[in-house]
Amino acid sequence: MSEQTRTIQMEVLRYRPEQDSEPFFQTYSVPFTDDMSVLQGLHYIKEELDATLSYRWSCRMAICGSCGMMINRVPNLSCHTFMRDYYPGAIRVEPLDHFPIERDLVIGADDFIGKLESIKPYIVPKEIRHLDQGEYLQTPAERDRYEQFSSCINCMLCYAACPQYGLNSDFIGPGVMALLHRYNEDTRDGGQAERMQIVNAEEGVWSCTAVGYCSVVCPKGVDPANAVNVNKINSAKDYFFGFLKPKGEAK
Repeated sequence: MSEQTRTIQMEVLRYRPEQDSEPFFQTYSVPFTDDMSVLQGLHYIKEELDATLSYRWSCRMAICGSCGMMINRVPNLSCHTFMRDYYPGAIRVEPLDHFPIERDLVIGADDFIGKLESIKPYIVPKEIRHLDQGEYLQTPAERDRYEQFSSCINCMLCYAACPQYGLNSDFIGPGVMALLHRYNEDTRDGGQAERMQIVNAEEGVWSCTAVGYCSVVCPKGVDPANAVNVNKINSAKDYFFGFLKPKGEAK
C-alpha cells in the first residue's frame, strides 16, 4: 500500500441462510487509497479478511450492471462508487432494496427477469425479410428517438429506488418500462401493440406514483421516469382511440 493509505470501516450486511436466522451487519477495517471503489473494498474483505462474503460483480466498468448495492442507503453501482467519498465516516453496504436476499449481498432477480422477458426486449420484425432484400434501414433521426432508453444496463438500481415497486411487486417497474419504450420507439419493430397490453394493464404505467427517484439513481442517464410518463400518454391515447373504432373491430 502507498503512503496515502487510510483505513475505513465497512459495515456489510451478512446473511447465510444455512446458518443465520436473519440478516446482521458485520464490520471490517479496510485500508484504501483514493482510487479504490467500494467494490474493491469488498474484494479486499473477501481476499484478506473473510472468504465467506458473497456478492455479484463482473466488469468493474459500470457496464454490466451486476454490482448494484445499497451504499449508505442509496442504490449505487459499487464499482463506480469511491470509498474516499465516505471517509472518515463508515460505509454501510446492503443488498438492493425490494428484492429477496439469497445470500449476503446477493439478491434474487427472478421477478425482474420475468418482467424483462415479458416485454420481448428485442426487435419483433414488422414483416419477414429475406437476405437478398437487404438490411432494415433507419435514419439517424429515427435512432435518436430511442437511443437514450437503449443505454439501460439492467442494474435494477431504479427498482431499489422505486417505492411503488417496494409496496407492490406486481408493478412492471421503471427499468423494464424504459426498455419497453426503447423497442416501441424503434421504427424497425412491429411488437408495439402486444407490448401496449402490458403498458395498459393495472400493474403497468398507471401503478407509478411519479416519485422520480428511479431517474435520479440511474447510472446511465436513461431517465426511466420519463419513459413511464410518456407511456401514460400513450396508454391514454390507446384508451380514447379505442372509442373511435367501429363497433366490433378489435381495439
